[in-house]
Amino acid sequence: MAPTSSLSPTQRRIVWAVRILLALAFGAAGIAKLAGVPQMVQVFDAIGAGQWFRYLTGAIEIAGAVLLLIPAFGFVGGLVLFATMVGGVATHLLLIGGSPVPALMLGLLSAFVAWRLRPVPWSGAAR
Repeated sequence: MAPTSSLSPTQRRIVWAVRILLALAFGAAGIAKLAGVPQMVQVFDAIGAGQWFRYLTGAIEIAGAVLLLIPAFGFVGGLVLFATMVGGVATHLLLIGGSPVPALMLGLLSAFVAWRLRPVPWSGAAR
């Protein structure tokens, strides 16, 4: 499979649908963290890194969601959110318990977007 420039119209629609879905999910999660929703405060208390980490995570999720929706930055957004979900899965498995499946699914979808939007290597020689 090839990067975005060679995707069929149907493939482009699928990638955009996943980008929008991820932007909505991460945007909502980020807003909940920044707004101090009690469940989010409890989760980050359980993590033990302090509430500053909740604010940082919320800001990263919102920034990643916005990047997904900007055509030139979708790849970066996918990478940022994938990395965030690697941390989320590890946090569930090692620190707080609960199911890592939602974080795993969001991470896999983010990786899919990053992979489909990966930059095309430049093969020209420098002159």
